[in-house]
Amino acid sequence: MLLTLAIREVVPATPRARIVRIGLDGAPFEYAAGQAVLVGATGGPKRPYSVAGSPEESRRDGFIELLVGVDSGGKPGAHLILERGRTVDVEGPLGSFTFPPAPPEQRFVFIAGGTGIAPLRAMLHHALAIPHEQIGLFYSARTPDEFAYEAELRALAQEGRIELRQTVTRTVDDAWSGARGRIGRAELQALVHDPATLCFICGPPALVSEMSAHLADLGIGRSRIRVEEWG
Repeated sequence: MLLTLAIREVVPATPRARIVRIGLDGAPFEYAAGQAVLVGATGGPKRPYSVAGSPEESRRDGFIELLVGVDSGGKPGAHLILERGRTVDVEGPLGSFTFPPAPPEQRFVFIAGGTGIAPLRAMLHHALAIPHEQIGLFYSARTPDEFAYEAELRALAQEGRIELRQTVTRTVDDAWSGARGRIGRAELQALVHDPATLCFICGPPALVSEMSAHLADLGIGRSRIRVEEWG
């Protein structure tokens, strides 16, 4: 499906990413949590972006939400101009990294690296809307200011709706009181309470490989480990 739509809103997410909301203007757009779309200025080249909002949210709010990486000047590249009212071509949905329609599991763990949080946020919000017992999120970023959706995720954790762990992988000042360094097996074990847990990983290739191995060591079967390399 190819649609020409207008950017409704651009919101700072991190120094290197923007939340971009593209209005659907009543157009039907069905997708599975975790899927992506190709987006670019009208008539020009397009690049893939995971949809960061759940299907339920898109239907309710009437827009597609994306997390778009930008350079130091706040620009995403020549294919896109991030301004309210600008029209863009949106093609999709695409991709097989998705939350299953009716999983037998009711425990879910999401592991994100950097902007890999985008499809996992869509899945997490979808998981919150279906029967579940436990939802955990482990989020790794280079520095504390690179956690997108941090206030939202911490609010969900404070409400007891998710278990949240965060870690930063680069040297930071003493203002950061959370975990530092790469995610290890012991850290993951704190979120995996049952081998019958459906796990999703999205991030750089090294993170995806390491987390898959750690989950397997914790007794998670390969069929319950879903991965997507990002960045």
